[in-house]
Amino acid sequence: MRDPDKPQAIIDAAIRVFARNGYYNSRVSDIAREAGIASGTIYLYFKTKDDILVRLFREKMAEWVALVRKEVAAEREPLAKIRKIVALHFRVIQENPDLAEVVQVELRQGHKFFRGASAHEITAYFALIGAVLEEGMAAGLFRHDLPVKLATKMLFGGMDQVATSWVLGKRGYRLVDAADAVATIFLKGVTRNGV
Repeated sequence: MRDPDKPQAIIDAAIRVFARNGYYNSRVSDIAREAGIASGTIYLYFKTKDDILVRLFREKMAEWVALVRKEVAAEREPLAKIRKIVALHFRVIQENPDLAEVVQVELRQGHKFFRGASAHEITAYFALIGAVLEEGMAAGLFRHDLPVKLATKMLFGGMDQVATSWVLGKRGYRLVDAADAVATIFLKGVTRNGV
């Protein structure tokens, strides 16, 4: 009989194992050992190690988008919403170092993964950012000619690069301390009159 809590325990164990050993150096048996279960048990819930990685990303990204959507909805102004997105992005990365290692480093090595498995989840995050940018345009705060899709990718790309540098740099400073500067630099480019 399947345990409904087991897939989450396996995913949590996989995050720790992938962060410690790297995705390609990790085996299903390592994940099973970390989760305190028999190796064969994993195959009741996941077909392969790749399947674990895809599910891990999809679930964590869905949680992430739901959190950002909720937190951003509590803000009134589009400028504050952009600042909130950046602050949350950096806070979640900083507070979850194993997950940060997996998302910022290990997932990037799987080219096949990023061509298809992550598309839906990334699109949801981009749509959320794009909606805030469009709201700012409608309010007259952001440039009327703002290329929303490009600006969305630029904001995400900036946050992503700063987070990746932080992870690869062995976390030598508090990532959350960079949030205000990143948001301000971005907002200076998209607002009508600067920030």
